[in-house]
Amino acid sequence: MTMKIFTIGHSNRSFDEFCNLLKHYGIKLLIDVRRFPTSRKYPHFNRESLEKSLVEQCGIGYLYLGDELGGYRKGGYEAYMETDEFKEGLGKLLFWAQDGVTAIMCSEKLWFKCHRRFIADKLVELGHEVIHIIDERHTYKHKLREKLL
Repeated sequence: MTMKIFTIGHSNRSFDEFCNLLKHYGIKLLIDVRRFPTSRKYPHFNRESLEKSLVEQCGIGYLYLGDELGGYRKGGYEAYMETDEFKEGLGKLLFWAQDGVTAIMCSEKLWFKCHRRFIADKLVELGHEVIHIIDERHTYKHKLREKLL
């Protein structure tokens, strides 16, 4: 089954702005792929706060997969993608994404500066459509990067 999966970076948005953006795109489940799900500068994006607020104030589900899909990997993220741990995390992402419109989230607003680009490549390779949310008026449909030989 081909799915459309969104990506988003929380950046410096307020919680209300973030919630409204997710609702604008019909997101039902947010999958957090931050390896370290905290923010001193924006505490509303700390894992526990975000999970509670998304459910209670936005009606959006939350799933943390940063242990399996988070960035900052020794040896680089592309090498990490060959591991069983990554493949297991990707399997979980695809399983949960079947239930409704899903977005994967990290902190970086621009997807091309974030490990979400690697996850997006893998999802597109598997035949899924990936849409990067920039703001309410702008999205970008992911295209596979050319691989270096």
